[in-house]
Amino acid sequence: MGKEDLIKRIDDFLIELSMSYETPAEGMWVIHDEFENIDNIVVSLEDPLVIFRIRLMEIPDSGKDEFFEQLLRLNVTSLIHGAYALEDNHVVIVDTLQAENLDLNEFRASIEAIGMAIINDYKELSRFVKK
Repeated sequence: MGKEDLIKRIDDFLIELSMSYETPAEGMWVIHDEFENIDNIVVSLEDPLVIFRIRLMEIPDSGKDEFFEQLLRLNVTSLIHGAYALEDNHVVIVDTLQAENLDLNEFRASIEAIGMAIINDYKELSRFVKK
């Protein structure tokens, strides 16, 4: 399947899921679904993968050992096939799917898994941030 076909497939998935999105570049979508509290999920086609990522929060200045330990625990218990990762000074959630066999159900599942991680884990992780 060619890149143009994969781009159309992802566009069609987002339309079918009634998700608001923008396309800042070819093969990149930014999902805006404030109703589901999953605003700014970036989906990018990097053949042979479709990569989902969202910036969750800044890394706290103190208590980093405990914070990183909690992130590792959440990788095991909270994210099925995605992961928490570090990018610059931020915690991100990353998920990947194979582009060639991509279907609507797994595309939706990746977005829902990220949304659930945000809902379930942000409160736990934000306790490490000093107010």
